[in-house]
Formats: sequence, structure tokens, C-alpha cells
Amino acid sequence: MPLPNSRTVPDLLDEIADRFPDREALVGDDRRFTYTELRDEVRTFAKGLLALGVSPRDKVAVLMDNRPEWIIADLAICSLGAIMVAVNTWVTSRELGYILRHSDTSLLIATDRFLKYDYFAMLAELEPLSRTVPVLRGIVHAGARSYRDSISFKEVRERGRPKSEAVLEAAARAIDPQDVAYLLYTSGSTSTPKGVQLQHFALIENMWQIGERMHVTERDRLWLAVSLFWGLGCENALFNLLTHGGCVVLQEHFEPKEALRLISAERCTLFYGTPNMAQALFDHPDRHNYDLTCLRSGGTIGSPEQIMRVVELGAREICNIYGLTETYGNCCVTDAAEPLAIRCNSVGRPLPGVDIRIVDGDTGKCLPHGEVGEIRVKGYVTIGYFKDEVKTREASDADGFFMTGDLGYLDADGRLHFRGRTKEMIKTGGINVAPIEIEE
Repeated sequence: MPLPNSRTVPDLLDEIADRFPDREALVGDDRRFTYTELRDEVRTFAKGLLALGVSPRDKVAVLMDNRPEWIIADLAICSLGAIMVAVNTWVTSRELGYILRHSDTSLLIATDRFLKYDYFAMLAELEPLSRTVPVLRGIVHAGARSYRDSISFKEVRERGRPKSEAVLEAAARAIDPQDVAYLLYTSGSTSTPKGVQLQHFALIENMWQIGERMHVTERDRLWLAVSLFWGLGCENALFNLLTHGGCVVLQEHFEPKEALRLISAERCTLFYGTPNMAQALFDHPDRHNYDLTCLRSGGTIGSPEQIMRVVELGAREICNIYGLTETYGNCCVTDAAEPLAIRCNSVGRPLPGVDIRIVDGDTGKCLPHGEVGEIRVKGYVTIGYFKDEVKTREASDADGFFMTGDLGYLDADGRLHFRGRTKEMIKTGGINVAPIEIEE
């Protein structure tokens, strides 16, 4: 499929819906949406957000499990020129307060709870919200349970129905491709999370390139149990399929038997998952009761043995991937048609529009092929961390390359080989040794 002409999220949704109006776009929670139906849902909800006073560049946070409302809210927010703030579903009350406050979130769209996490109890711990998160103007609940004076997801849609389409069109036309669409927060296990800013045009261009490496077409169906708040979900997976007219099949959260059933019943062709997910599917005693011959390609990470586990599940053209939230998810992807040995042992060549160099972390000197050093990336990279100019400056070198903090080397064919994190490097006998070398 050719690269879409669109460079903003609302234009992309219109373009793909016009091209594939009756093709299934989204499946989840026993509901199905064609591209026409998804566009209609997104536009109605976007008009509802306008009725609530959401304006361009406003931050609107989304906190819920993998359900259609997540994607509808995400695309609606972006369609207004507002910025979608994805909140980790494993968030603590402290982190939730920090993210809402730091991001200047004006509206929160959330379910009451997910698994063991009670988000409304967390909000109660933050009361009074007018003091702890003063910019927050309202809450929308996506489920039966409300939080104080919150309004329902359905009510937002109802408020949007009578609103003029012209107002929505004007909002979409005012979006510049360079505008920020997403604000994704990195892990805050050792420090406060950093807000990664991602732009409209790059979400389209880079994700389409990822799909091209995986040979994605409008006939592909992606099984997605990876949490949508994660870059692999709302960056890579969602826009990979949207730019190719494919279908996203959501699993609320990963559970191996339900995943096997879903992949088989929905005839999913693409696997997006982590090594532990693949291992759980492979080891499940009921695996042979499900037909997984529909699987073809997708993306995963791991050792050669872990990559082979996905192949043994049926995804014979699985792609090895590498990247960070800051690099629009993947910046290197193997090609689905490459020999399995290459896909098992490297993370592929840089995507078009991406430059990668390997440098000595101490001197910044570029290293020759085959020598392990820090991976640095230029091209599709975040424009910076939200409200943190110091960390933004510190993240790039003098040549404008993003310093990933990861180790790797480029082989003679220009393929990247990931070797771990720089902080994990072990020095022995005056020689730097990556942990992965010891493991192997």
C-alpha cells in the first residue's frame, strides 16, 4: 500500500475510511467497527469533547484497559488538535497525581478500575483535586461507575451529536503536521517519568515504514494484548494498521488461553508481543486445540531462542524490532522476507528517514562495524521532553543524535545488533563486556 497522503491524524482517518469504508478496522469487547463506523464514532466523540470545552493543545489523559473507547478517545483527542496523554494502567496514586499535574491535563477519561488497580480510589487519595491537580477541569468515566460529578463516555457522545460538523472540520484544518499529538510518559521506577512529545506527521510516516517492513496490507489483522498506553501499542501497532487499512483486534489484557482463542477465532495474522507472552502461549496445554495457522508476521524482541518461539507458534515472518518511545517506537526492523537467521540475530536496518551511529560513550567517537558502543539515533525522534529543557538538551549529542543509553553494533550490511544497556556494561581486565555476551 502506498504511503498515505495525510500527515495529521484526522486526515489519515478520513483518507483510510474513504479508501476502505466497509473493511473492519477495530474489534474489541464484543464490538466491531468498520473504518466508516470508527470514523463516525471518533467524530461524534470529538464533537462531544468540543462541547466540554476541549481546545487545541489541551491535554486530555486516557487511563483504561484495552477497549475500543481507548482508541476512539485517542483519535478524537488528536482530531481536535488536542494532545493525548497516555497513562500507565499499572500506575500508582503518586504517579497518577504527578502525570496529571505535570502534563497540565484538563480532562481525564478513565475506567474506574482495571485488574487490581482502583483508579477512582487513587483519585480519592489525591483529593482535593482542585489543589493537587488544579488544571483538571473534569472527568469522563468509561464504564458504569462514576467518580463524583464525572460524566459518562456515552453522555459525551450524546453531547457531540447536535454539534456542527463544520466546527470539527475547522479544528482539523487548523492542525499542523508538526503539532504534538501524543504525550507518553516513560517509566518512573527510579525517578519521575519523562513526558515524550510525539508529532502527527511522524506517527504516520514512521509507523507506515514499520508496516512495510512487516509487509502489512489491508487484509492483515493484528492481535493486540500489549497495553495501549505503551508505545508498542498506541504508536507502533495502532498506526501501523491504520496507515495500511488493517484491523486491530484488542484483548483487554493478556491471558494466554483467551489470546489463543482470539487469535484463532479472529484469524489474526500479526503477532505483537513480548517473549514472556510468546512463551506463555507456546506452553499452554490447550495450544494445540486452536488453529494458529493464520499467523504470519508481526513484531517482537528477544534472543534467537525467543524469536524462534514466535516462529514455532506460526508467525514464520516475524520481525525483530528495536526502538524506544522517544524514537517513535521502532527505529530498526528486520524485513519479513529476510532469512530467519537474520531476523533472529539482528534487529534489522534503520527504517527510511532514520540514521543510526554507534559511538564510544566516553569520547563520542564513531566506532567501526562490529564494535559495540552506544546506539544513537537521528530522524524520527521526539522533539523533546515536556517541560524539561535540561533533560531534552542532555538527551542529544552535538550532532543532534538522540543518545539511547543502549548498546549495540552495526554489521557490514548495516544491520543493528542490540547488546543491552550502557548502565549494565561490565568492565573486566580493562575491557567492556555487555551482559548479553556473558549470557550467550
